[in-house]
Amino acid sequence: LFRSPVAHESGWAAGGVTRAVWQTWRKGTPVASAGLLPHGGRRRALIVGRRSDGSSGQGISEPWSRALGRTYVDLTLTTREADGKTIVAVGGEIDVYTAPKLRDKITELVAGGAYDLVVDMQEVEFLDSTGLGVLVGGLKKVRAHDGSLQLVCNQDRLLKIFRITGLAKVFVIHDSADEALAAG
Repeated sequence: LFRSPVAHESGWAAGGVTRAVWQTWRKGTPVASAGLLPHGGRRRALIVGRRSDGSSGQGISEPWSRALGRTYVDLTLTTREADGKTIVAVGGEIDVYTAPKLRDKITELVAGGAYDLVVDMQEVEFLDSTGLGVLVGGLKKVRAHDGSLQLVCNQDRLLKIFRITGLAKVFVIHDSADEALAAG
């Protein structure tokens, strides 16, 4: 096994990739068509870290996970308007693979004139540093328009991440969406 950066669409690093897989992937050839994986193989990242199920080491993002019999959790985003604020309900995992989807949604909302956002993270199962970066970037975007980005999070494991990184002092974090709306 060897570790080296992966040149693919989201620009993240591979962990524990065999040299044959890495060389094939780097050339842009679907790894499966080179006979290295038993499926149609689109290029995706191998992610190093700890997942919501407690497992650690490398996690393989979809479709590699499907080919190897692992489950893959996508990110779900739903938006609604309430009391002059836009609530973005997030579910699943905010990680290196899915964070761009959240970033794009926040960018789209700000571009559309929504400057008071509430990000409801009650259904989030996993959050990594990429996800934190997206939230900080979203906060900067709304503040540039004198807006706010508040979080709804009541899960201790996620709140611990915000405390350890010091972001609990940067974000206003509520226990429920109703509390966030009442806060004004």
